Amino acid sequence: MDLAQNYNYKIVKQFAIATVVWGIVGMLVGVIIAAQLAWPALNLDIPWLTYGRLRPLHTNAVIFAFGISGLFATSYYVVQRTCQVRLFSDKLAAFTFWGWQAVILSAVVTLPLGLTRGKEYAELEWPISLLIAVVWVSYAVVFFGTLLTRKVKHVYVANWFFAGYIIAVTILHVVNAASMPATLFKSYSAYSGVQDAMIQWWYGHNAVGFILTAGYLGMVYYFIPKQAERPVYSYRLSIVHFWALIFTYMWAGPHHLHYTALPDWTQSIGMVFSLILLAPSWGGMINGIMTLSGAWHKLRTDPILKFMIVSLSFYGMATFEGPMMSIKTVNALSHYTDWGIAHVHGGALGWVGFITMGSIYYLLPRLAGQQKMYSTKLIDLHFWVATIGIVLYIAAMWIAGVMQGLMWRAVNADGTLTYTFVEGVKATYPYYVVRFFGGLLYLSGMCVMGYNTWMTLRNRETAVARIPALAAGHA
Repeated sequence: MDLAQNYNYKIVKQFAIATVVWGIVGMLVGVIIAAQLAWPALNLDIPWLTYGRLRPLHTNAVIFAFGISGLFATSYYVVQRTCQVRLFSDKLAAFTFWGWQAVILSAVVTLPLGLTRGKEYAELEWPISLLIAVVWVSYAVVFFGTLLTRKVKHVYVANWFFAGYIIAVTILHVVNAASMPATLFKSYSAYSGVQDAMIQWWYGHNAVGFILTAGYLGMVYYFIPKQAERPVYSYRLSIVHFWALIFTYMWAGPHHLHYTALPDWTQSIGMVFSLILLAPSWGGMINGIMTLSGAWHKLRTDPILKFMIVSLSFYGMATFEGPMMSIKTVNALSHYTDWGIAHVHGGALGWVGFITMGSIYYLLPRLAGQQKMYSTKLIDLHFWVATIGIVLYIAAMWIAGVMQGLMWRAVNADGTLTYTFVEGVKATYPYYVVRFFGGLLYLSGMCVMGYNTWMTLRNRETAVARIPALAAGHA
């Protein structure tokens, strides 16, 4: 059999399975640390089970293990199908899978041991950071090599978003990771003071902007039209959306550093660009939702489409809330409170989680050569359990965050603080319990997805899909 005549579904299947597995692991660690905030004794006085060790493991597992595995799976699938060629290099693609799993396993070992650079979303020490760079460049070679060898002249818009995220993350990672190794597991940033903070949040917010937004918009522009069996509502708007988003996002990072030593004019630039960002973000959301024009009835019977469309609703909510929180007067209330946690998880669980789950549910039966998942009812169950979990989670954190901000800034007539910090912590306790149960529901949904995935793929060989011979005429 000539492999060049078939799409490479093996690598897509490997990353799709990894997405589900790491999703369960990442959410489990999140539920554990949520429980620790309500019941601190649950760390059992074991250093590597403390909140400070497990929290970065949770963020790395959800973003880099679950999230990026999903992006690998979907981008490898989409670029092959839209370019009508096999991936540029099977061996390099296989290296990206095993190399990325090595990165994740290294995080699982080093972060609980306290081996960290202490930079948000960039905690992994320099040897692992180097491996990330090598895997990422290999990813870029596979993706862009496939684009260059395409048999279809047009580059579909989903590939623009995937390409933008791959290029941006390469730059962000290399610049922010610059450090001076001291030992095998200890290094110091190449930057100092406020410059280090500025570069960190240029990286940190653009990790959100390009991994957790641009990459997943690539999923939106391919999988929603496919699942809805409708064309993209406005292809022109999708192109405007792309260019406006990638230009604007790069400048928004300073809004994480309001009321710090960062120069005030820099903070203001971050705020202004964050507000501008609302326009392309909502343009993309509206484009995705309007793609369902004439197909809304499908939501009654198609839970995969429910995941995809509700994800856009959370995307719209998060991309309204983010610019609002970047306004300095609003930030004065929200900064350092659990309102930020509500915002992040509305985006991560609702937007990133749901569009990833919907896309993986679309892929899995096709990778197994089946018409549909093992159980559509289980997909529906997953949707409703996860949705209720998200609502409990973010509602609890919204209320807790606003309450905290108001309590911290309350003063008596003589200028003394009305509440002690401990009183604020005590008042937050019931909301932490609700947050734990919300997270537990979301984890339960992931476990349902794991079972459904297992039953769909068990005893099934990876499907073989031939590249259309007609594609050669489209050069």
